[in-house]
Amino acid sequence: MSRAPAGIALVVVAWLAGAAFAATGIAALTQRDASAGLKEALTRGASAAIAKLGVADGFLGNPEVRIPLPGKLQQAEKLLRTLGQGQRVDELVTTMNRAAEAAVPEAKTLFVDAVKQMSIADAKAIVSGGDDAGTQYFRRVTGDKLTAKFLPIVKASTDRLQLASRYNAVAGQASKLGLVDARDASIENYVTGKALDGLFLMMAKEEGAIRQDPLGQASQLLQKVFGAVRK
Repeated sequence: MSRAPAGIALVVVAWLAGAAFAATGIAALTQRDASAGLKEALTRGASAAIAKLGVADGFLGNPEVRIPLPGKLQQAEKLLRTLGQGQRVDELVTTMNRAAEAAVPEAKTLFVDAVKQMSIADAKAIVSGGDDAGTQYFRRVTGDKLTAKFLPIVKASTDRLQLASRYNAVAGQASKLGLVDARDASIENYVTGKALDGLFLMMAKEEGAIRQDPLGQASQLLQKVFGAVRK
């Protein structure tokens, strides 16, 4: 266990040494800097995504992650509105997004644990991967655990806000038109899946920003480690 951080640091340093940048860049880096820099970048990206989404209108007010009506219901939204279902559609969409906003903050502990448990192979894949390599690591390591953690929170929100009954009211009208698929029958599963998609999308954007503009980050450590890579 004690060897893991040092091993990760060596991987990062080796990768940095192989990049094309000034000799002063690598000279200024220590194993501790490299290891801490990678972990800080991952933690910072995840925390920023959670902070943006886990608040009122974090999902509802962001077109990139706003959760729409499920499946064919989304395609039939205009028709449903013409049938007098406009208010119910709006209530359903709002309630789904509020449930996602309530669930997202629970991801922080799992992400912190994932960073602590990162292996040497994981570190190598992240530092040599694309702009979202760290996000993909989080998704692979925490995806199932997040689903299990989000589901009861989403269900509690949907129960409290009567989401199931609202969904059934809209779906009942849509079913007459053949617009509801079996896969959309569980509103809790649908909202949980969309919440995870939105979370990882925002994490990827945060990670990409850190990689592309490390000097624009407030952290001196991130500037030092990732700034050296881009020289």
